[in-house]
Amino acid sequence: MALSPRDTSKRRAQRNRTRLREVGNGRPRLSVFRSDKNIYAQVIDDAQGVTLAAASSLEGGSKRGSDKEAAAKVGALVAERAIAKGVKDVVFDRGGYIYHGRIKALADAAREAGLNF
Repeated sequence: MALSPRDTSKRRAQRNRTRLREVGNGRPRLSVFRSDKNIYAQVIDDAQGVTLAAASSLEGGSKRGSDKEAAAKVGALVAERAIAKGVKDVVFDRGGYIYHGRIKALADAAREAGLNF
């Protein structure tokens, strides 16, 4: 039986997460979730199963969370919080999203703020 497009994307995202855990060498992963209106980022330690730092475009009272500027603010904020916890090296988990637009803006801002990936 053929998979629906949604099932295919879920399977691809799970495969990417598994692969990132293998090549990550114990580094935490910077996981990104993008909805139509907002963008969220978390730094997750898979070995212990805890979230070390998180940020979203819902913070700060911005009315528009669906543009590149909001994504860049989220990237800088999550990087700042991760560095405060002592995490500088992460693996970037784009969650099956194409590395373009808001995802790229978030990643670039996190790199500029001091995260290495």
